Amino acid sequence: MQTLLRPALFSLALSIATCFQLAAAPEAFEIGPDNKDQLPRGKEADGIIGDFVLRNRRVEAVISANVPLRRANMSTFYGTNGVTPGCLYDLTLRGANNDQIVVFTPSGQQGFVSYVRVAKDGRDGEAVIETVISAAMNNGVYKRHEYRLRDDWQGLLIVTTMRNDGKTARKGTVEDRWTKFATNGVAGDITWADAEDPADKCGYAYAWIERDGMKAPPKEIEIKPGEQISFARFLAVGTSPAEALGVVAAQRGAVGYVSAKITNPQREPLPTVRVWFSISGKNIVAYPDALGKFKIQLPPDSYEVEVEDFGAKLPKFIRTVKVGEEEKISVTMFSAPAIFFDIRDELGKSIPCKVQFKGIDGTPSPQLGPQNRAHGCVDQYHSERGDFRVNVPEGEYEVVVTHGIEFSHLKQRVRAGRHIGASVKGTLIRLVDTRGWVSADYHNHSTPSGDNTCGTDDRIINLAAEHIEFAPTTEHNRLYDWRPHIERLGLAREIQTVSGMELTGGGAHFNSFPFTPEPFTQDNGAPVWSKDPRITAVTLRNHQGENPDRWIQINHPDMVENFIDRDGDGREDGGFLGLPSLIDGVETQNYSTAQILSKAPFTITRDIRTGKESVNYLREFIWLQLLNRGHRYWGMAVCDAHTVYGNGVGGWRMYMPSSTDEPALIDWKENSRNARAGRSILTSGPFLEVKTEDGTLAGGQTRAIGGGVKLRVKVQCTDWLDIDRVQVLVNGRQRADLNFTRASHPEFFQNGVVKFDREITVPLSQDSHLIVVAIGENSDLSIGYGTSGQAKIKPCAYNNPIFVDVDGGGFTPNGDTLGWPLPVKKLNVDEVKKQLANADAKPAAPASAPEIKKSTKAGKAKK
Repeated sequence: MQTLLRPALFSLALSIATCFQLAAAPEAFEIGPDNKDQLPRGKEADGIIGDFVLRNRRVEAVISANVPLRRANMSTFYGTNGVTPGCLYDLTLRGANNDQIVVFTPSGQQGFVSYVRVAKDGRDGEAVIETVISAAMNNGVYKRHEYRLRDDWQGLLIVTTMRNDGKTARKGTVEDRWTKFATNGVAGDITWADAEDPADKCGYAYAWIERDGMKAPPKEIEIKPGEQISFARFLAVGTSPAEALGVVAAQRGAVGYVSAKITNPQREPLPTVRVWFSISGKNIVAYPDALGKFKIQLPPDSYEVEVEDFGAKLPKFIRTVKVGEEEKISVTMFSAPAIFFDIRDELGKSIPCKVQFKGIDGTPSPQLGPQNRAHGCVDQYHSERGDFRVNVPEGEYEVVVTHGIEFSHLKQRVRAGRHIGASVKGTLIRLVDTRGWVSADYHNHSTPSGDNTCGTDDRIINLAAEHIEFAPTTEHNRLYDWRPHIERLGLAREIQTVSGMELTGGGAHFNSFPFTPEPFTQDNGAPVWSKDPRITAVTLRNHQGENPDRWIQINHPDMVENFIDRDGDGREDGGFLGLPSLIDGVETQNYSTAQILSKAPFTITRDIRTGKESVNYLREFIWLQLLNRGHRYWGMAVCDAHTVYGNGVGGWRMYMPSSTDEPALIDWKENSRNARAGRSILTSGPFLEVKTEDGTLAGGQTRAIGGGVKLRVKVQCTDWLDIDRVQVLVNGRQRADLNFTRASHPEFFQNGVVKFDREITVPLSQDSHLIVVAIGENSDLSIGYGTSGQAKIKPCAYNNPIFVDVDGGGFTPNGDTLGWPLPVKKLNVDEVKKQLANADAKPAAPASAPEIKKSTKAGKAKK
């Protein structure tokens, strides 16, 4: 019997069918102000207004627009010709918002293009975005890249056409390039990559596709005049490298299927498991979903399979994949052992913290993950809260829990086993009294910077775990604001920020704040760097309008080029004249052992790989020389972190006065004003307080009374740090009468939290700037940092100078360059060695005894 639809029902059915067809059809469209919400998201998402979106029901991608300065980030790529319009910036599964690719450049596409446009919008079943470089703009070679997408594809077909419209033959490479993946490989001839953080569960793969008469090209091609060549590759995305590889393989020919289910004996899913397939002698990983399942395609073959979870591995087994058939894998294994943590402060509040795991009694130290993530980085785990669990291989561990340099530490031995509920519960007490001061780090990075792949949430957790209370946002060449990340992580009461940037190029780098990000524009509206640091400083001072509280610093400065020998010809020329008046500070410390007590402006270093020696200029010593020459910009201490483990946060920081001790209430203006006035302490651990008898702090100026000045010096350390020397620098000189060590003055030092608490009379005969250095020359930071690089740094703190006017005529710098000429470029290694040897042979200056009084003022721990 024939069934007839009534007109209304027929209309409804037609409408439903049309909607389904439209939803399934591929799309290509340009992003404008009104549809920018259609851009895919993810850790590496970089889409802006003007870019183009390709999407179907499986995937969504972004092709970059032909707009000025278009780059995915600072590092893609450097130089005037480093722009990458018309390249693939983002690719993720539809709706997953999990983009992990920075850029894919077909045949190494880079530089200016003629145009990028929608060639097909998808209504005929295929959506195409094309990038064209005309022959006139490309040395006679016409080039076109087509990004094609059809409905059921889990990736893009990228077709490149080259035509020689010139009069001579052209040679060149056609190799593709992508960034940035630490874990990648080639299986057969399919290139694959894993997300930087395996927990993100995303993989990519690509390979040449032979279709429509197109063949795989050689690595290098030659095109004669009038000739044209086309070739294609398929770029796929999946929840794992293995899935992406299988998608590419399916585009090239027949495949089979592998499905897996992994559970524990209680039949609970194990989503953290990794399943390795050996392909062409190389291992590639598949990740199960939250239900412990996955289904992937693979070329027909026999595969060696290994299942692994936090170090526990099942015996390898073989599975054979046949065309069109499904090979099922069912695995049961014990859940990975876990250690449960409950870490609180003395008020009972759950707090962020860092845990180090050290294997003992034959247990290896665990490998919890890559260096650039918080939740498991090498042998550490950084948490945004005090209650959490960490899966580890079975064994015996010593765990150390810390929360920065003001809190006590917890050390405990635990055993992690299959049926053992190991737990670590403890209190970290705020031992160091820092009331009226807040800790700050003015220089750190995450993946928007482009030169690293540390997740922004991971950076924030790292900052909170190390108890940094104020951290301006300083991503490379991009205006950015960490505040949404802080709030999403529930850390608004732990850390404060302000939007800013690091303006970077092939010379001096600058950090500056505040700025207002301009979302969905190139670099969020950041200004452009200039080779002349004075122009860069002025640009930052005026960008988005002048702000009287704007902070500007030079990062890891080349003190010689900037301030002494601008053209590098080996002769003193004053550097970039006027630069000191345009900046507020310079990084005298950037993630290294303090050299403030060095006795020369340079050392000789040897490259461990090549054995080549070179002259290493010491910023801190040169800064002291330049202070004596009248320069007045403040020293800064930062970590410049690019990872979590290793080059992470915490090795150096600063303290500035604050009207509040609550991070959520920190006023960036107040912090900046104090920093601009030099009211700051630089430290890798000790908390140093220095002021004159009349209350003058670092950065201030006071009058000498009776031929000198009295300094009140107090040093505190938490229970995993110590100092053994306090040295007062007078105009940069290490006067012997102002040098106190545990060996020479044991009665001046204590063994509790307060290590040194004295009033020191400093006799002066001329205007002087005073810096107090507290250092543990026989100590390091190993308890707090374990196997990470900061562990080798010595505990050290010093203040920005206090200026003392002796004669009442105002402060006059003495011009002393501390026994050395200002260093210039082109210094010869052999000559520097001779100079250093001669300096070591000079007799030490005689010592005299200063007047010392012990302070009776006691402090209470900051709550």
